Amino acid sequence: MPPGRIAVIVLAVLRHDQRLADMAGGNDVSESTVRRWRDELIALLAGQAPRLDRALKKVARQGGEVVLIDALIHTQRRAGKADRRNYSGKHRSHGLHFLALTDEKGRLIWISGARPGRTHDNTAARHDHVLAHLRVAGLGALADLGFRGLDNDVLDPVIVTGFHASRTHKLAPGEKTANRVLAIGRAPVEHGFAHLKNWRILTKLRTDPAQATRLLRALLVVTNLEVNR
Repeated sequence: MPPGRIAVIVLAVLRHDQRLADMAGGNDVSESTVRRWRDELIALLAGQAPRLDRALKKVARQGGEVVLIDALIHTQRRAGKADRRNYSGKHRSHGLHFLALTDEKGRLIWISGARPGRTHDNTAARHDHVLAHLRVAGLGALADLGFRGLDNDVLDPVIVTGFHASRTHKLAPGEKTANRVLAIGRAPVEHGFAHLKNWRILTKLRTDPAQATRLLRALLVVTNLEVNR
């Protein structure tokens, strides 16, 4: 079968969550063949996903000044005690933890490897040396309050997270204004995630870290090809 036709079949599986058996029968091939095509294309695309340092340097070369950082994505729960580490108290659901970066317009530029859902945002960011890579690239980052404490440099902060209200600390008017401005600046990150979540195969994503990492990185590549064409 021509490579172009194979790519169309696999993309239909990923975009619309078409059953492998249906795609196989409609194209006169076996289900195992479609599964192999899917896995091979995912691996090929995932290998094209940018590394963090290169993604940030590209943003800087193009004149960007900040990136947006957030965490995603939920997965279906597996039964048993083994899945307890995938429970996120923050999101009150099971899943895997990924860090994702977009440029200031919301275009996805990088996705981390998968970690257990209970992983704290800062723990993941420190493991990937996000702060150090940002400084090398000369970029800042806008983040939500889940990343508070990641950058404690008060004189030259790279990561901006806004102000946190508590029972003992009420936000001053200026702090509230700053938080609103930050929220506006961060809004495009949701657009980037929305494009990614258009791939319906993610609705059945399971908590297999290696498989999930390959899939998310592959979808990052094809999403950017789609959005930027």
